[in-house]
Amino acid sequence: MKALTQYDIDIYGLKEKQYVYDFESRSEFFEELEQELIENGHFKTHLTLDKSATMLILNFHIVGNVELVCDRSLETFEEPLDIQERLILKYGDHNEQLSDEIELIRQDTVRINVASHIFEYIALALPMKKLHPRFRTDEEELEDEDEIEGVLVYQTPEEETPEEPDEEDPRWAALRKLKGN
Repeated sequence: MKALTQYDIDIYGLKEKQYVYDFESRSEFFEELEQELIENGHFKTHLTLDKSATMLILNFHIVGNVELVCDRSLETFEEPLDIQERLILKYGDHNEQLSDEIELIRQDTVRINVASHIFEYIALALPMKKLHPRFRTDEEELEDEDEIEGVLVYQTPEEETPEEPDEEDPRWAALRKLKGN
């Protein structure tokens, strides 16, 4: 956890104004968080903190790249990052996450650590399908073809619809007699 102490921000005693923090992170950042999603990367975080009497507004700008493993070829590749996020920390009588963007923190909080927030923003910015850049154009072309041609439906022999019978259903014939046709 030593590597993550650099992400501590002492908020006790800060005056009501804007503060700027810059963090540079490497692979140690991901190792300290004990997660398996990202192992390597290099990025810089520019953080502006606006302090007021009732809240802290943190604006994150994260730029860099992380190393991912391609889902198709299992090759490693670098995924670029350019993330802008905002977090609002409101003072209250207990700690609680109200939404993705708003959290309550105790009034007597001395310091906050932004490492988990930075990791969360990076993890959410990663693509669901991790494809090496050389496969991305192939994938985009396939998606475009699907949109143009529509959806193909294949029917197996068991699912074939029954043919219309040549003879008339006797129930309809009886109904026509009653009607007088």
